[in-house]
Amino acid sequence: MKRLCVFCGSNKGRGSEYAIATKKMGKMLAARSIGLVYGGGHVGLMGVIADAVLEAGGEAIGVIPRAMVDKELAMDGLTQMHVVDTMHQRKALMAELSDGFAALPGASGTADEFFEIMTWAQLGLHSKPIGMLNVSGYFDLLLRWLDQTVAEGFLKARHRQLVLDAPEPDKLLERLQSYKPRKNVGKWINERDL
Repeated sequence: MKRLCVFCGSNKGRGSEYAIATKKMGKMLAARSIGLVYGGGHVGLMGVIADAVLEAGGEAIGVIPRAMVDKELAMDGLTQMHVVDTMHQRKALMAELSDGFAALPGASGTADEFFEIMTWAQLGLHSKPIGMLNVSGYFDLLLRWLDQTVAEGFLKARHRQLVLDAPEPDKLLERLQSYKPRKNVGKWINERDL
């Protein structure tokens, strides 16, 4: 894996454990010579991971919409910064530049980015690894909801298995780096439902 796209919060959250884990993740990316692709901001966990990668001598690539640059949210000193017009362009370019994806704690923007990437994998549009850094059980309810979608027949078990999770950055990176793409089995539970 050459580059990992990280989706994470533009806030740091209430607990210090989120920033601590995010900083650790950034340092590990640099130590493993894995470049960071992220949303380009200097605020919240986004700023924490970019700072950690750069401080450790790693590559940090930002992709940010012009509107956020105009609000002075862009990070200075990145290896590369791509300024785009829309959020859709941002997500598409982040995906194009990356060999894998990881969600760290965040809110609706993080979930939006993560689930779009998961949906693209379901549809066979990419076969890159997808993970969640489940710091202090932050994603437990979301992971249980995914299990419920399988139990209720809305998601195939093989598609649920696309989401790799781990509580620690080193374990998540190991899972992402050892990921073997599965043959696409089709999104729909019953092909007759088409």
